[in-house]
Amino acid sequence: MLEFVDRKGSDCYKWDSECAQGCLPLWVADMDFAAARPIREAMRRRLEHGVFGYSIVPQANYDAVASWFQRRHGWTGITRDNLLYTTAVVPAVSAIFAALKERMHTDCLRVLTFTPAYNCFFSCIENMGCALVASPLVLRDNRFEIDWRDVEEKAAEADVFLLCNPHNPTGRVWSRDELEHLAAIMRREHLFCLSDEIHCEFAFPGHAYTPFASIVIDDTDFCVCTSASKAFNIAGLLCANIYVPNKELFAQINHALEIHEVNGLNPFGLVAQVAAYNESEAWLDELNEYIYANFCYLRDFLGRELPMLRLHETEGTYLAWVDISALGMSAAAFCRSMAREGHVLFNPSEMYGAEHYIRINLATSKQILAEALQRLCQYVKTHPTA
Repeated sequence: MLEFVDRKGSDCYKWDSECAQGCLPLWVADMDFAAARPIREAMRRRLEHGVFGYSIVPQANYDAVASWFQRRHGWTGITRDNLLYTTAVVPAVSAIFAALKERMHTDCLRVLTFTPAYNCFFSCIENMGCALVASPLVLRDNRFEIDWRDVEEKAAEADVFLLCNPHNPTGRVWSRDELEHLAAIMRREHLFCLSDEIHCEFAFPGHAYTPFASIVIDDTDFCVCTSASKAFNIAGLLCANIYVPNKELFAQINHALEIHEVNGLNPFGLVAQVAAYNESEAWLDELNEYIYANFCYLRDFLGRELPMLRLHETEGTYLAWVDISALGMSAAAFCRSMAREGHVLFNPSEMYGAEHYIRINLATSKQILAEALQRLCQYVKTHPTA
């Protein structure tokens, strides 16, 4: 059963940051629900052991990941020999870039990705000395779609495609046909694909997550990053996975993880991941229903009270992407003013490489979402010429 937790005063980044004081925070992408009870029980048992030294990754972890993705998503073939562990997906992406630079004998990888994009994609690309090649998604019938002509042109200029599947921040859940089309372009242009699939457990009714690994044949040209952290609200435990089916590349990425010193895991992350994948599926199903209900509430509220704000079709994640261009101000200016006067925090789209959008985190209680939307409504109606 889902349990809402009042996180204020727990040194929580989302609620206790200086800018969040006095605000309802619908910004940082973590959830306000307690982790599933089997996860907490597993961690309690580990706590009672009383020693928290260096840990190995036991076979139970590999088995849990392999079993989960096979039974829930039809992704087979995950084994101890092709699964690497690291602290989180973002450092994984940086380490993979480092390995690919060595593999491709270049000082500057050209990284193609869809925009808007998860903000840490931009920082990883910049911090690792890579070059961004952006392919903007296009809006058709209130839905973000791939500009195939643009992708095909820019693929010829790139070395790596950085995919977010499902997509943050637009909430697109890429279809199998779309992923097969992308894979065909990558094969033709000899692009390596790095797929971030951390949001894979969130797909709304009528949509289904397709693992990129389930549609590719050649094991030399891709790897996939996953983590239980986003789905089970355990990001602070620092445990993520990299699926690398090619043995040579596996060794190269493993070496990069060692160099970047992000190859050690804490014991609580390990036991939490096993409990998440082995014992917490019913909890996740209930969570998905709750988040979808929150999305429907947001959609209905905006349609009724604030029709000038355009909620684009969302297919997954727990993040809504709302066009505020009718308000006549930048997203950054709106978010600053909304925090100061309306006391609600949203993420402005400039951080994702887009204009006039806000990202709204739906993974909170219905009551908090409703109060935040009432504040939003009051703000907009009292700032008609904003």
